[in-house]
Amino acid sequence: MDPATAETLAGAVETRPQMPAPLPPDERSAPLRDRILAAVALYPEPRSALIPALRLAQEEYGWLSTEAFEQVADATGFTPALCKSVASFYDMYRLHPAGAHEICVCTNISCALVGAGETLREFSRELGIEPGSTTADGRFTLRTVECYGGCGWGPVVSVDERYHEPFGPDRVRPLLDELRGQPG
Repeated sequence: MDPATAETLAGAVETRPQMPAPLPPDERSAPLRDRILAAVALYPEPRSALIPALRLAQEEYGWLSTEAFEQVADATGFTPALCKSVASFYDMYRLHPAGAHEICVCTNISCALVGAGETLREFSRELGIEPGSTTADGRFTLRTVECYGGCGWGPVVSVDERYHEPFGPDRVRPLLDELRGQPG
């Protein structure tokens, strides 16, 4: 890593506010349809509830399968095609099965300028996969995303939907070692 990038990353680490701890897992005792209907009830326009409804379905199944789109459509009154068109627009939805841990590296210009490419290459090398792939054991999926909005503290990496910033290539192996130690 060049000295300017190292200095930028060190400064970002010093100035970045501490992330709060994750919230406890949701209760998933109610059927998916009931949880979607509860989300729809929060909005004056049912179409506004598509994003949270898709999110609930993805949490239920791990990704948005044909069955998930049908369930969202049934509960919201829209077609599965409309539900899929909304989901395909956003990076936050998975349209294919993913690994137990999903690692996403922001590759937008702000992150790219402070070493996102090096971080991505290190993840790829350590995992033995290219971006857009899942390891053979199903433990890790590596993806690139366009922007996470953490431009002042890049490169930004999301692991299981938790941001890590700034995230240089030197942090890849310790993170993977920690994740490998978890059941997955």
